[in-house]
Amino acid sequence: MLKIAILGLGEGRSTMSAALSSSKLELVKVCDQNEELCQQRAKEFDFYSYTTNYDDLLNDSAIDIVAIYTPDHMHAEHVKKALLAGKHVICTKPFIDDLSDAAALLELSEKTGKKVFIGQSSRFFEPAKRQRADFEAGLIGDLITIEAHYHADHRWFLKKEWSLLQSFKWLYGGLSHPVDFIRWYLPNIEEVMGYGMISSNGSVAGLKNEDTMHFIFKATDGRIARVSGVYTSPTQPTQRDSGMSTILRATEGASQSDYHELRYAITDKTGEEKVITWGDSTLKHYFRFEGQSHHAGEYQNYLDYFADSIEQDFTAYPNMEEGIGTVALLQAMDKSLQTGMPVKMANILKEYNL
Repeated sequence: MLKIAILGLGEGRSTMSAALSSSKLELVKVCDQNEELCQQRAKEFDFYSYTTNYDDLLNDSAIDIVAIYTPDHMHAEHVKKALLAGKHVICTKPFIDDLSDAAALLELSEKTGKKVFIGQSSRFFEPAKRQRADFEAGLIGDLITIEAHYHADHRWFLKKEWSLLQSFKWLYGGLSHPVDFIRWYLPNIEEVMGYGMISSNGSVAGLKNEDTMHFIFKATDGRIARVSGVYTSPTQPTQRDSGMSTILRATEGASQSDYHELRYAITDKTGEEKVITWGDSTLKHYFRFEGQSHHAGEYQNYLDYFADSIEQDFTAYPNMEEGIGTVALLQAMDKSLQTGMPVKMANILKEYNL
């Protein structure tokens, strides 16, 4: 059984739950610089093997995988150290916040022969998994276009001081989920154009960056896609509209996966229409703590998948290249918001020798 350690116990809480429930992994140690948080998690999970020093994970030769859930700007350094210590790596999304680190990390992963997996959790939610399986089985034909959104009433978030800093952008924190879905189905995005604004609600709170955004993407084969993000407005009832949704429109059918609702709909090539929901046992797998503000079940699914990829030697996606591609696309989107012009992906990649 592969041995895993976790760095960062805020978001890493879900990973602790997942690792302790896994039949493919053994959790051996966790780490956070906040000792109080370590003690809190120790009591919560009855797991007392914790440290406040990252080196304790890196120097433990028994550890096969380090799972990283630290703030975005620390990912590159933490991933680099784990690879140099001979560990496989799981890193939460977005992978890195500065593309100038990308080329060196790709080279290091190649050199060490260790796998790096990006924890893009939404792909591992039941409706998204079902949508992908149906698409790959050809149930809706060839993809024409894809639409994805993430809309949430996050006005409560504006009470956090750091959400009003210049460095905070909903573009990266929120839209990275639907953008990853676009790239999952249309990996070769060539150009992006978007408009954004700070809503009157965001403006009153003192927000510095856009909270309302719409983007159009064009792939190299000419297909187009769109993404939408709105974060400071009330939302529709969930029976009507999910906070996160992905719609595939194809030559012979269409499908839609929803989040947080365990809901999926498909019109397949026979014309049959189905709406599928999942019951309590699935709900309990995905949402283990209060409310639905965490991702324990998705993390469980991707931890087991990554363990399989090491044991069976296949590539677990999203891998490092895909993670970097998503960050590059987010940067192109950011540039389009600033300039009001379409941005070509090739120019972003060229800038960083990728």
